[in-house]
Amino acid sequence: MSQPLTAAEASRERILAAATALFAEHGYDGTTTRTIAGAAGLNVATVAYHVGTKADLYREVMRRAHEAERAAVTAALAGFAAAAPDDPARAAAEFADRYLDFCLDQPQVPALWMRRWMADAAEFADLEERYARPLLDAVRDGLRAALPRLTPDRAELAVWTVLWTTHGFCRSMIRAQVPRFRAHLRALVVRELGLGEPI
Repeated sequence: MSQPLTAAEASRERILAAATALFAEHGYDGTTTRTIAGAAGLNVATVAYHVGTKADLYREVMRRAHEAERAAVTAALAGFAAAAPDDPARAAAEFADRYLDFCLDQPQVPALWMRRWMADAAEFADLEERYARPLLDAVRDGLRAALPRLTPDRAELAVWTVLWTTHGFCRSMIRAQVPRFRAHLRALVVRELGLGEPI
């Protein structure tokens, strides 16, 4: 059983939760420290005390988003690697399912990345190389390990296609369309990987 948070830890978590929601909705450039403080129910000085500058806070939000995404993708890749020898098309479709489920459960993660890709927070150019690129490479390499005939280029473009499609759908949050989109995503990934008929 985990220990209860101290008052300082609880304040920090409130600030991070508020900042995550605001950065996802309005972007780094569209969010002020004062807005974050107000959403957390604290004053600006308290926010600065617990997390430092707005830039420090943004880096921590993106680090946490990456850690959550990395854990989900790592687990999904392990499932894919285990299932691919028997039925690669089904394994690929289930990998796409797991990634979609992660994005639906944590919509702030795709929203944060989509904000970045629309030229938000341009001064943090290192975040893609630090977080997005290693994850993209891991998925590409995991696909190629299980599907040796898959070229690096085709694997990478398939990953980008699934990523952008899923992030765009989750940003729209048309929840009534999830089953329809899921079926489309499964068919898309199977087709992009050259695995035959959609599952």
